[in-house]
Amino acid sequence: MLGLMQWIRRKSIAKVDRDILLLGGYYILVIFGYLIFEMIPINYRPILIDGAMEASYPSSTTLLVLSVMPTLLFQVNRRAKSQTVRRITSAFVILFSAFMVIGRLVAGVHWLTDIVGSVLLSAGLYCLYRTAVAAMDHG
Repeated sequence: MLGLMQWIRRKSIAKVDRDILLLGGYYILVIFGYLIFEMIPINYRPILIDGAMEASYPSSTTLLVLSVMPTLLFQVNRRAKSQTVRRITSAFVILFSAFMVIGRLVAGVHWLTDIVGSVLLSAGLYCLYRTAVAAMDHG
């Protein structure tokens, strides 16, 4: 949303903050990873969904939540001056992420390995994003 607002106000995509442009690229990479695992099932869910077997590895919900929530926290910490906003955002990100990840496992719709794979994949993707931003900031 911030990138879209900057693009509209500044009347040029070239004038959007570079870390926001990198974030857009990161989200495209996350969606691409999600689609690959949906098209090429590696493992199937422990239960049938509407009578059919569905791809289970990695947990797409976990992958998306743990790919987006850390970037929310990172951007808020990068841009917000208010310590209160930072703390509230941090608490929200931690609680929401934990709720979603634990919920997937407790619901019985994923194997533990699906969750662990998603955690590792999203952590790796997030590290790529942070490294790209750090390189941009210092280069």
